[in-house]
Amino acid sequence: MLVTSKEMLAKAQAEKFAIPSANFVDEDSLKWHLEQAEKQNLPIILSFAECHFDRLLDLETASKLAIYRAKKTKNPVCLHLDHGESFETCKKAVDLGFTSVMIDGSMLPFEQNVALTQKVVAYAHEHGVVVEAEIGHVGSNERAEDLDIYTSVSEAKDFVAQTNVDSLAVSIGTAHGLYKGTPKINFDRLHELAEAVSCPLVLHGGSNSGDENLHRCATEGIAKINVYSDFMVSAAKAVYALEPKEAEVEDYYTYKAAAKKGMQTMLQHVFDLFATKSL
Repeated sequence: MLVTSKEMLAKAQAEKFAIPSANFVDEDSLKWHLEQAEKQNLPIILSFAECHFDRLLDLETASKLAIYRAKKTKNPVCLHLDHGESFETCKKAVDLGFTSVMIDGSMLPFEQNVALTQKVVAYAHEHGVVVEAEIGHVGSNERAEDLDIYTSVSEAKDFVAQTNVDSLAVSIGTAHGLYKGTPKINFDRLHELAEAVSCPLVLHGGSNSGDENLHRCATEGIAKINVYSDFMVSAAKAVYALEPKEAEVEDYYTYKAAAKKGMQTMLQHVFDLFATKSL
């Protein structure tokens, strides 16, 4: 069933577990995520990021495919715009039927981030859509200094009060992409944020962040954890593991099946790590 993330994140926040926000890039990854979540009767947030527009799917096609498939499932499914870069993009996603949008103004000065988020919240809430925003930039693992930009507790509390945002992405030591080592998570800051901020907290850069780190985040204050790279790598590794041979017509189906198994195995691992519960 297609829902907003309001109820699922509220329960996750209250009962100390996390919902995976699984990025999809094409109809296959969309379908594979949904199949595994429905098999386990677990809630899932399907995310489609602005940086992936037009690589394999455009926004309109992604929305139609996801809404069609989500409505056919029995478990709760939220369709989420990930890292929307402008009011216009968020508005378009709302108009297309997304049930959740993220406006990423984390690189803007605080007051500009507040103003942009307020504008998105006003439009989205009018249409029954929830909004995620970000305070404290979650950067790339390619620049070590990005990892030092932690979310300020006072700014986070003030931001939520001014914007009425439904969930807040915070920076506590993770980064987007894959790491060469395991990141150092600032759990003290996480605990402070969870105590000070009323809305559910979100962690970006969940891929390759270390199983213990992710489990602790999920059970110590984070309600939604974003995962992308781990799914892509797991699918690719499953294909690479097949023995090379002379190409045949049936190989296409074999490679697809391997990619599916790799991606769904990773999603199940994520569900287990996050201690995700049925609603």
